[in-house]
Amino acid sequence: MNPILLVAAAATKVVPPAAGAALPRGAAPPNAFATPPAAAPPQTWFQTHVPWLTHGLAGLFMICAVLLIVLLALQTTKQEGLTGSIGGRVESSYRGRLGAEEQLKRVTGMVAVCFVIFGFALSLTGI
Repeated sequence: MNPILLVAAAATKVVPPAAGAALPRGAAPPNAFATPPAAAPPQTWFQTHVPWLTHGLAGLFMICAVLLIVLLALQTTKQEGLTGSIGGRVESSYRGRLGAEEQLKRVTGMVAVCFVIFGFALSLTGI
């Protein structure tokens, strides 16, 4: 037989019986091939110090989004055709009480502006 193999077989590592019983034969010791923990993504200053602000802005953004969808669905379309685009509408300079359609347009415009402002603020906070 090869003398190198005989020396290698004689120099086997002796494992204490308690440690040998805990591991199955051929198993690697614990944490031998453990992967390092995943690094957390970097957070912005707002996410670290003022999390209530970022979550509050996200909530207001979602409320504005739902309101905008509902308000746009409620509005009726006015198809005046070619006469409306050429002739235009006659409106007096004196503004009396607004009708329901005009109020709905005004509220929809305000909600749309709030939606854009909250979206811009959220993009700056990094959420």
